[in-house]
Amino acid sequence: MPWETVIGLEIHSQLSTKSKIFSGASTVFGAEPNTQACAVDLGLPGVLPVLNKEVVSMALRFGLAVNAIINQHSIFARKNYFYPDLPKGYQISQFEIPIVGQGEIEISTEDGDTKMVGITRAHLEEDAGKSIHDLYDDYTAIDLNRAGTPLLEIVSEPDMRSAKEAVAYAKKIHSLVQYIGICDGNMQEGSFRCDANVSIRQKGRKELGTRTELKNINSFKFLEKAINLEAERQQDLLEDGEKVVQETRLYDAVKNETRSMRSKEEANDYRYFPDPDLLPVVIDDELLAQIKSALPELPTEKKSRFISEFGLSAYDAENLTSQKAFADYFESMLYEEAEAKLSANWVMGELSAALKKNQIDIQNSPISAKELSGLVKRIADETISGKIAKDVFRAMWEDQGNADEVIESQGLKQMTDIAAIESIIDKVIANNRSQVEQFKSGNTRLLGFFVGQVMKETRGKANPKQVNQLLHEKLS
Repeated sequence: MPWETVIGLEIHSQLSTKSKIFSGASTVFGAEPNTQACAVDLGLPGVLPVLNKEVVSMALRFGLAVNAIINQHSIFARKNYFYPDLPKGYQISQFEIPIVGQGEIEISTEDGDTKMVGITRAHLEEDAGKSIHDLYDDYTAIDLNRAGTPLLEIVSEPDMRSAKEAVAYAKKIHSLVQYIGICDGNMQEGSFRCDANVSIRQKGRKELGTRTELKNINSFKFLEKAINLEAERQQDLLEDGEKVVQETRLYDAVKNETRSMRSKEEANDYRYFPDPDLLPVVIDDELLAQIKSALPELPTEKKSRFISEFGLSAYDAENLTSQKAFADYFESMLYEEAEAKLSANWVMGELSAALKKNQIDIQNSPISAKELSGLVKRIADETISGKIAKDVFRAMWEDQGNADEVIESQGLKQMTDIAAIESIIDKVIANNRSQVEQFKSGNTRLLGFFVGQVMKETRGKANPKQVNQLLHEKLS
């Protein structure tokens, strides 16, 4: 009987506030160790936590965006456990009554279909500090700057059945939290982290297998690899007659393996109880209505609009709207009256590849949306061919001017003079009599050869459409 993988994700989204969840300490990344942890964050005697109002608004924003149940009366609890980077000996979190209850989000599956993934809850909590194990040979260093940073932990239902589905869900959440402005999504800095709960069972069975938790995965690539590795490990154990142990495991990207970290605790092991220092959070209808009305256009809504308004395919619209910055860049191009489909191709193709190669965010692109739209217009009006456009793009990337300036300075304007093109075609035909005979005998694939020869003679400047048309006429 074949095996089925069952996956649920816990995503820790760091909220983009200037101060921490229960104190006025800064949340700016990159400060010197232990310079941004105040007495409240450290839980020193005599201090009291005060809830940051902004984190409540951000949690509500998320809840409304995923059509979740909003608990208008929620409470904070103490989650008790010992770890060196948890100075208070407990973490302030939410347990029985989280601020955001059940919701759902739609993902695209491998076969091009869509699937709804349930969201169990999304609760507010404070982050712990950070243990640094590789700074000293004999010691572990503790940086408490992160302690008290506000998190929204988004817990999914175990609705995903493959690593690719899990990645699709994580990417959808990653996109959403950026769209609604509650998290910068920076995975390198730890602003967006993911734990994966993985189990396997024989296909057709309803009961879940024993799960393991893969901790703190900070890239989509590693998430997919870790889940696949863990599913294979569990399958090997069960097929050998052994049992899967419930535990927390770490993914080692260097060795490409998962390894045991500690036994997995249950909720009762944390001895949750309501935090006596914090009042319940009460959300009135007016605040809910206010936040709902201020929600921006969501990714699914933007995708639908890109399809209906600009005539893009579902695939193109999905890719463009997966990251808000790319969607905004694309729309800025259209403000300059660039052709939509061609603009989409260049944003997702040449521009995206150049940004990835040079490890640059689109917000810092050397080519602005206005400049790229200028290049797209010159392709559309056949001033240059698509092939020459790539050379122009590279020159623009190197700050050699806008499209028109590069075309003019390098003499790249497309040849459209029919008489001149005909003359070159006649020359190519005369120099390749053997290929002409083969073409006329039925080897029509040789048309590409003739097009290539003409483009070579014109240094790529001849209009491809005209070349193809004239060659068909002369070789028929």
